Amino acid sequence: MSWQTYVDEHLMCDVGDGRTLTSAAIIGIDGNVWAQSSSFPAFKPEEINAIIKDFDEPGSLAPTGLLLGGTKYMIIQGEAGAVIRGKKGAGGVTVKKTGQAMIFGIYDEPVTPGQCNMVVERLGDYLVDQGM
Repeated sequence: MSWQTYVDEHLMCDVGDGRTLTSAAIIGIDGNVWAQSSSFPAFKPEEINAIIKDFDEPGSLAPTGLLLGGTKYMIIQGEAGAVIRGKKGAGGVTVKKTGQAMIFGIYDEPVTPGQCNMVVERLGDYLVDQGM
């Protein structure tokens, strides 16, 4: 299965009542994009580097927030070294780290934070189990 298929079928899937994430991507821990939805924001390398740093040094994003495509998300609960969650208004972002990549999901109402977390973390856990 191609990485794009994972994005299209497993991240941009129906989370209930025909709703989907706003955008999604799989980005290698080296910062290279493996696959992304057409709506995933154009990001700066330093934004991805800051996210990678937070996985290595949990809490480093808390003072500044998570920037992605110029949008700033307030850091909320996560799992140190494994999951970063951010919130902005009625939407937010979930980032799950695997051994080789980061799984990104961005949502807005009516999708809930829990629905985004479930979709992103389920794929991330599967890839971890596959050694990815």
